[in-house]
Amino acid sequence: MPKELVTPQGRRIAYHLTDGTGPAVVFLGGFKSDMGGTKAVFLEEWARAQGRAFLRFDYSGHGESSEAFTDGAIGDWFEDACAAIGLLAGKVVLVGSSMGGWISLLIARAMPERVAGLVTIAAAPDFTEDSMWAGFSDAQKDELMAGQLALPSEYGAPYIITRRLIEEGRTRLVLRDPLPLPFPVRFLQGTADADVDMSVALRLLDHATGPEMRLTLVKGADHRFSDETCLNLIIAAVADVLGQVGEHPPYD
Repeated sequence: MPKELVTPQGRRIAYHLTDGTGPAVVFLGGFKSDMGGTKAVFLEEWARAQGRAFLRFDYSGHGESSEAFTDGAIGDWFEDACAAIGLLAGKVVLVGSSMGGWISLLIARAMPERVAGLVTIAAAPDFTEDSMWAGFSDAQKDELMAGQLALPSEYGAPYIITRRLIEEGRTRLVLRDPLPLPFPVRFLQGTADADVDMSVALRLLDHATGPEMRLTLVKGADHRFSDETCLNLIIAAVADVLGQVGEHPPYD
């Protein structure tokens, strides 16, 4: 059973925390995903085998946490992530998948002193504006501005996109202003990703600044990035970052 924390905003966030050596690795999932996904669980098993502290959690409106998905927006999920990181002492290595990549960049911008390193997997910064809103027809925009819009999803039930998700997302954009990442960074991206185009990863690499930043493109990999090869690449990227930032004593 997961544990639960209450955020300063009153939302109940479900999480699993594995004790071990720091910096802790924190997994940030994607849009409508949950902490029981393949990548999160695989990383947790690896961290446990390494004696590494590891945290995975569900944003509000996701998985086992409180609230309705349609009530949430990027800022809420960023606040949830900050509250979850508050469970940990010292610096962390963030591993952000898809929307979690955007959230991890927001964390890095807001509290760079807490971040030892960053790994993103098919990061989707600013997707509410550059992918959703920019791709909507005039009719879809009108429907959205009236309240919400249903989008088909190959992952299951349609995505319900709310006006608040789009409008609040505009206050959280990271590709329009300077984005310093003053720690080791590894971006991972599949060339066959139908949800986040490879151009997004190239734009992020070009836009962000930092002393040690690399992008790995995996030919043929899709958005899930969850086959054995991709999972091992994630582990290799996390281990690479950890190897550069060193280790700290185990958490109590």
